[in-house]
Amino acid sequence: MTSKPSLILGSSSPYRKELLERLHVKFTTDSPQVDETPLKEETPRDLSLRLSRLKARAVAQKHPGCVVIGSDQVLDLEGKCVGKPGNRENCIKQLEEMAGKTLIFHTAMTVIDASGLGHSAVVDTTIKMKKLKRETIEAYVDLEKPFNCAGSAKLEKLGICLISSFQSDDPTAIIGLGLIELTSMLEKCGIEVLPGLK
Repeated sequence: MTSKPSLILGSSSPYRKELLERLHVKFTTDSPQVDETPLKEETPRDLSLRLSRLKARAVAQKHPGCVVIGSDQVLDLEGKCVGKPGNRENCIKQLEEMAGKTLIFHTAMTVIDASGLGHSAVVDTTIKMKKLKRETIEAYVDLEKPFNCAGSAKLEKLGICLISSFQSDDPTAIIGLGLIELTSMLEKCGIEVLPGLK
């Protein structure tokens, strides 16, 4: 009987760690150090996919023979990449720009198996933002402090109040990992989530 390979989540995100813990699989984490600067004329979807691959490869190089998950999420606002705000002022600016508009969150995942072969997927979530008053935005930002969330959108918490609709094939994708797709990807790489699951 061969032992299954070790699983590593290539991320320092507490949100992704919490999501992966839901699957009850043993794993460790390692933070990839990659340049997240978009390439010239790179679409938000392509950026998310490229960064997920870069992150997975960066961690896999340090841990040969392991299964590694790399993930990235990019917010698409009318074709423009929207990143993490970093501070209160940028949060408010982002939310004012996003108010009343339709956004797409591209959540890309790459799983590199023990032989070094990569499997990638992107799960999209479409969000319609409510029209927001400045006082609403400021109250949300001051309560949640979503400085490390793409587009200042902490939808798993109070940010849910800012949206009028949500469409996705996987409700966990918006938080940072699409667990429906990821489960299938892990099975292909020898990581059994539930016995006999195909």
